[in-house]
Amino acid sequence: MKIILIVAKAKNQVIGKDNQLIWKLSADLKRFKNLTTGNYILMGRKTYDSLGKPLPNRTHLIISRNPDFQAPEGHYAFSSLEEAIIFCNKIEVEKLFIIGGGQIYRESLPFCDQLEITEVDAAPEGDTFFPEIDLTQWKETAREEFPADEKNEFPYAFVTYEKN
Repeated sequence: MKIILIVAKAKNQVIGKDNQLIWKLSADLKRFKNLTTGNYILMGRKTYDSLGKPLPNRTHLIISRNPDFQAPEGHYAFSSLEEAIIFCNKIEVEKLFIIGGGQIYRESLPFCDQLEITEVDAAPEGDTFFPEIDLTQWKETAREEFPADEKNEFPYAFVTYEKN
């Protein structure tokens, strides 16, 4: 199984505030949809709550400390990241996308094979942060840079890292 972390982060590592995204980047949302559709996506419960409902054509794996939390039909709840990974290995998931939030990113980084990062050229205030990446463990393998425009409020880059 390939574990792929996907995130949009600012220059100051901010990824969110009040459980919401903090920028309008239409291209990032399209890329997220294109990469994750048809796959399993893993997230914390707060991230799941921020979605409002399951995203179409994706199987949601939700990590929650609340033993009474119930995932919607066709989706799954786990008490730990390790439980979710064991489940995915048992059912032979090909690709697992880690979609947040901050704590899930920190816990999952050592297990990831690939990082799909949208680097947002901004430094907004926020309350959720992406962990620093140890660049001795990761190699940048692709980068596409784009200017701000009417649908994307900040310049941004799509960057792919592979584990060394």
